[in-house]
Amino acid sequence: MHINRLPELRRRAFLRRASQLGLAGAAAPWALNLAALGEAAAADASGGYKALVCVFLYGGNDQSNTVIPYDTAGHASYTTLRAGLGLARDTLSATALTPRLALSGGTQLALAPQLAPLKPWFDNGQMGVLLNVGPLRAPTSKAQYQARSVPLPPRLFSHNDQQSVWQSSEAEGATRGWGGALGDLFLASNATAAFTCISTSGNAVYLAGDQAIRYQVSTNGAVPINGVKSALFGSTACQQALRSLLTTPRGHWLQNEITQVAGRAIDAEARVAAALAGASALQTTFPATGLARQLQVVARLIAARGALGVQRQVFMVSLGGFDNHDDLTANHPGLLTQIGGALAAFQAAMVELGVANQITTFTASEFGRTLTSNGNGSDHGWGSHQLLLGGALRGQRFWGNWPVLAHNGPDDVGQGRLIPSTSVDQLAATLARWMGVADSELALIAPNIGRFAARDLGLFTA
Repeated sequence: MHINRLPELRRRAFLRRASQLGLAGAAAPWALNLAALGEAAAADASGGYKALVCVFLYGGNDQSNTVIPYDTAGHASYTTLRAGLGLARDTLSATALTPRLALSGGTQLALAPQLAPLKPWFDNGQMGVLLNVGPLRAPTSKAQYQARSVPLPPRLFSHNDQQSVWQSSEAEGATRGWGGALGDLFLASNATAAFTCISTSGNAVYLAGDQAIRYQVSTNGAVPINGVKSALFGSTACQQALRSLLTTPRGHWLQNEITQVAGRAIDAEARVAAALAGASALQTTFPATGLARQLQVVARLIAARGALGVQRQVFMVSLGGFDNHDDLTANHPGLLTQIGGALAAFQAAMVELGVANQITTFTASEFGRTLTSNGNGSDHGWGSHQLLLGGALRGQRFWGNWPVLAHNGPDDVGQGRLIPSTSVDQLAATLARWMGVADSELALIAPNIGRFAARDLGLFTA
């Protein structure tokens, strides 16, 4: 049965808005902030189904060997900085990108050779690259960073903390992510709230909301409770007894809560299994890799969206292994091969399903890595380049600003750690607006957005 959680969402939104006024007030009049408090904490889900798919790259993807300068001067600077790590220019000719709008100064860029499956999607306008994006609490220059004269993200260069900051705007220990915050706003639009936020990659904070829960699936689909899905010890009587034990209400309130959770889990698994079984089989071939299998089950769930009764969804998949302090040139190409093959297949599946304009996929990673080599790899950095795919994008573009690749240059805070020129909050706000979130609600998704002049990065067609 569908439960309307809108009144509770309004109450929570009021409390969150109250905590955001100090930030939002920096960019908007007090009267506008006060007016926003009276609006419902729900978002516009009209216009058909939409979904976001976050592909999180754990460990800190080396952005400099993912998106590479291809013009002669830029590539020469790049190879000087990346002694022993840089990719040869003649390996990049097949993945050199021709954007609709050229970068200033004659800068040309190429994808890593292993991302060649993505070039056709860039060329047909369904892909773009967001340059030098990362966690920021306010626009930050090198001088401001050195003087600590603006608020900085907590615990920079720490894996666990920056994973959490990317996903939630807070250091490790955060309980609510911006994907889950989006889910909160759209729960009332989905007939079954449990399927709003779906993860193939465990219990990441990105999908945690105040009300939205992280529904976890495996690459095979919904995860059943052993002994309830099938006969226990070969006995259907034991199977029914276990189900009764797990779901029958008890006298204590805590026991009752546990039985309700178990009952919802059993019912949800049955519904997902039935929806996937009833959906048409995908004709798109996915590579036999872990990341591809995750995206394939996401594609199957999108195909089953009607049976699941959803209008808005947020998905998260992930791939680890990017902490390449050592053996970068040996390990990184294989990881990029997984990304290129999996993302290309997923986008092809979205075209097959006729929903390419309704799905936006983006990569994320806790930080980029240093421009300079440590001798065998690269170390923890800050800003990085991310890939976006989707039919609604104003694609075949580079969004944001290409950094100055120079030792101790204006974008380098040490060892080639790049200060982001675009914030995660700006990316989150832009994606939220595309999903149907009103401007007055953006601080619920991106708490630092009031400090940035641009709330929309221009990623999407009008």
